[in-house]
Amino acid sequence: MMSKGHAAAALYAVLAECGFVSPSELASFYQDGSSLLGHVTRGAMPGIEVSTGSLGHGLPMATGMALGAKRDHKGYRTFCLLSDGECDEGSTWEAVLLGAHQKLDNLIAIVDYNKIQSLGSVPDVIALEPFAAKWRAFGWSVVEIDGHDVAAIEAALSGAPMEEGRPSCVIAHTVKGKGVSFMEGKLLWHYRSPQGEEFERALAELGDENR
Repeated sequence: MMSKGHAAAALYAVLAECGFVSPSELASFYQDGSSLLGHVTRGAMPGIEVSTGSLGHGLPMATGMALGAKRDHKGYRTFCLLSDGECDEGSTWEAVLLGAHQKLDNLIAIVDYNKIQSLGSVPDVIALEPFAAKWRAFGWSVVEIDGHDVAAIEAALSGAPMEEGRPSCVIAHTVKGKGVSFMEGKLLWHYRSPQGEEFERALAELGDENR
């Protein structure tokens, strides 16, 4: 479940890599008339079953999926990727409460904790700290990782559930614009995309393998 629906481009790319659509279709992303909209949208391509982007909806839906799996005696796990900003939403914390109450150890939340949201830094808008302690107080098992460390991500997700009878939360500390000097940690790039010389400079700093 991609709860942070504004990260639609990443989801579309993953689905293309998995063979749901041709990678050539990705070139139409966010263009007039394209089905690949800026937020995750049901029907945009095979593999997308719900629309997200209205923040605070994803974890409640994922909690329902996990609860359904438990009641139907299904063995699958439900993963939900959240933004840190949507942890301002009360509906997110209602789902956190329900997930623990129902002992949904098949539910894994991953929070992209980059400390920047739409109109300012997370600490300035609504401070989340002590963030991990809040999840633990609500009855979840929690691990904090470097969200840019692929091995750490793999270890955290493959190790879920962390505890029997408890849902799991992976807090992934990240830096917005990581790897591009003029973008790292800058609020400007929450919405803006690099164009022209900025785009070429970003590619150069990330390395030719990204072209």
